[in-house]
Amino acid sequence: MANSKNGTIPQPLVKTNQWSIVLSVLLTWLTGQFWILLIPLISGLGGILFDFNPIMRIAKNFLKKEFSAYHQEDKNQQNFNQIIAVFCLTIAFISALVGWTILFLVFSIMVALAAFIAINGFCIGCFIHFQWNQYKYRRSQR
Repeated sequence: MANSKNGTIPQPLVKTNQWSIVLSVLLTWLTGQFWILLIPLISGLGGILFDFNPIMRIAKNFLKKEFSAYHQEDKNQQNFNQIIAVFCLTIAFISALVGWTILFLVFSIMVALAAFIAINGFCIGCFIHFQWNQYKYRRSQR
């Protein structure tokens, strides 16, 4: 999905992936069909492990312009965010399977809320990543 020349991903693909998380969680809550969480979970795992996210691959077909014409998101940052999303979706899915409703709600709310906030312009994962890098830098300076 990334532009291999500079390690970026067109923003519309990132937003499509974020919307898939939000809508999957909402549909899961509305229907009680927990398998719906597997859609963004498996897609996210594919992106992390194989650099192939089916949701982004499908969305790519709807882009009208060249990749470079879109605002670009950093691929490494998006991978970090995807790891957090996959972690939360995994905990939510397993919790739903074993009947741990509160844990399911906590993790599904966290991932849906983070994705929705990112769609609206503030990336919580980016903030965490930045703070982590600042911590590592300060620690290396001691």
